[in-house]
Amino acid sequence: MTDVVVVGGINQDVTVRVAVRPVPGETVVGAGPTVSAGGKGANMATAAARAGVAVAVCGAVGDDAAGRDQLEQLTAGGVAIEHVAVRADVATGTALIVVTPDGENSIVVGTGANATLTYDEVGAACAGAAVVLAQTEVGAGPVDAAARAVAASGGRLVLSPAPVVPLAAETLALADPLVVNESEAADLLDAESVADLAAAVRTRAGARSVVVTLGSAGLRVADADGSRHLPAPRVDAVDTTGAGDVLAGTLAAALAGGADLDTALVAALEAASLSVQHTGARPH
Repeated sequence: MTDVVVVGGINQDVTVRVAVRPVPGETVVGAGPTVSAGGKGANMATAAARAGVAVAVCGAVGDDAAGRDQLEQLTAGGVAIEHVAVRADVATGTALIVVTPDGENSIVVGTGANATLTYDEVGAACAGAAVVLAQTEVGAGPVDAAARAVAASGGRLVLSPAPVVPLAAETLALADPLVVNESEAADLLDAESVADLAAAVRTRAGARSVVVTLGSAGLRVADADGSRHLPAPRVDAVDTTGAGDVLAGTLAAALAGGADLDTALVAALEAASLSVQHTGARPH
């Protein structure tokens, strides 16, 4: 049985390193571009595979050079690809990434084939998985379909609504955990500042548990046992691209292996901290 099925985006990443991010209307010249494998779903699946569990990814790519490259890299990373659809009439998704010297990034994603994933494809992929990690680059509908499959099979749903999209209340309620960063938490709350983001998001979404990632400060988790802070290891960040994906994938793998939430989160924080010390969304 597959331990973890990841439903999410598969992209080609195009990265440019700049001194400062451009403001509206400004053109900034930087170093690059560097082309690499990406997509939050593919990144998460690769991270989960590296954590030592059996992983399959459910997504879609175009029948183009970029799509073939993504499939090759997923296979090389130990991720099963039998649930990845190849579309003849649409391009593989592409992420345009700008990285500054402090390691912070800004990303724009052209969804491409990611937007074509069907509910039936998702349901077939998720049936019987111990943990389904669902990510919203493929849109709200496929993620809701993943949640329905989890509810039917008795598995566990780890939900990463990045970007934030209008998901069904039943999907949010099933999340255990719902994993968001501070910006996504604010979007879910429609608020700029809340004293305890994790607890507030849990109340608003009705999720079983919520994790709010805080970058170098670690994360905050809220569940039936209350709200608490888990610090991240101190490291010198080179590139934060994909760090949240590494955290989510490692978290799902640890939960599939039987770890409790806090133990799984500690392992996820360690993996994410290692990832930011290297460039790219999938550092070796």
